[in-house]
Amino acid sequence: MNEAETRAELIDPALVASGWGVVENSRILRERNCIISEGRILGQGKRVKPEIADYILEYNNIKLAVIEAKKESLHYTEGVAQAKTYAQKLQIRHTYATNGKRTYHIDMETGKEQDVFKYPTPQELWGMTFKEQNSWRDEFAKVPFESKSGTFSPRYYQEIAVNKTLEAVANNKQRILLTLATGTGKTVIAFQIAWKLFKSRWNLNRDGGRQPRILILADRNILADQAYNSFSAFAEDALIRIAPDEIKKKGKVPKNGSIFFTIFQTFI
Repeated sequence: MNEAETRAELIDPALVASGWGVVENSRILRERNCIISEGRILGQGKRVKPEIADYILEYNNIKLAVIEAKKESLHYTEGVAQAKTYAQKLQIRHTYATNGKRTYHIDMETGKEQDVFKYPTPQELWGMTFKEQNSWRDEFAKVPFESKSGTFSPRYYQEIAVNKTLEAVANNKQRILLTLATGTGKTVIAFQIAWKLFKSRWNLNRDGGRQPRILILADRNILADQAYNSFSAFAEDALIRIAPDEIKKKGKVPKNGSIFFTIFQTFI
């Protein structure tokens, strides 16, 4: 069997037997849905070869494992190095290498490596990844990334930034700093964090009783306007663009919204 046949006849049925793609909110991502990087740009419209995992297992909108598949005739650990590379880049704890007949599991956190005889179920893999229960982590995970009707998906590092931030929020961290280079999509990341906080009804009281109030600060009006326009997936009445002339006119800061945009000078 070649690799495609190995996947179709051996690996896919094994994943389904463990509940992947069957259990609610579980997904088997394959090929074009497993692009990690489009490849470094070389110039003249050319890129290096993209990085694409064979499988990614996703449960409750969180990517939990990478599987590197090789054809049946190759040794089942042939893809271990590649599996580790992809898991490290995606910051996923569990990764597998297989030839369809035998499967090798690596825990990237503990370093433990072993043969396994079946894939864990979605619930088991969730428990293997998150040892301690956390109700707010579960609530955030229930909210999918906003995809603009299926036309957008965050880049892998954007997804990591959002998930790590929300994990910190779920663990009651009061201050969280993200440092990102120009062009990496800071507005996209801010939007997705706000989207999940808003849709899960997280607030400072942590009671789920109402949506949070979120302040987006920029250092120039053009950037504040850009951010405001980028949040258009929210209901119009949830967004408030705070302008100095309106404050002078009304004598007070508007409060009848959930997400507020302004610049540092106005805020001060």
